[in-house]
Amino acid sequence: MTSRTGFFVLSGLLLLVSLVCIGEGVQLVATGKPLGIGIGLCAFVIPVIGVWFLVQTVRFGRASERLARELEAEGGLPVDELKRTAGGRIDRASADAVFTRRKAEAEADPTDWRNFFRLAVAYADAGDVPRARKAMQHAIKLHDRPGVSSTAVD
Repeated sequence: MTSRTGFFVLSGLLLLVSLVCIGEGVQLVATGKPLGIGIGLCAFVIPVIGVWFLVQTVRFGRASERLARELEAEGGLPVDELKRTAGGRIDRASADAVFTRRKAEAEADPTDWRNFFRLAVAYADAGDVPRARKAMQHAIKLHDRPGVSSTAVD
């Protein structure tokens, strides 16, 4: 299953569970008992939080794809230079070497979103997904700064 298919399946399940929570919340509020009303109102909050996370994830994915398309048009996408094991897994030493180089590039020019995009890819290749996400969020923030052309290099 591709990640996109998995995302749509999980999004559909989230929306289904949200509908069930809202339905149960309505029934609890309809009891008229203080405890039922309190729990019912809490049941309305759960879907809101879930949908908020879903919207944030979609926005992040679209922004990441937008940056990838722009970097590809410039010819600046990182090339897969990682060594792999016989089973196809990324060699850890190879990933660490590429990561070290990408981190040095980002530290040398911390205002260029391209460096942080490539750093995010290096983090992901090294298996550090939370830091990869943070680096990509920083790249998006740098790219979307007001008054800065997306193609201008600082």
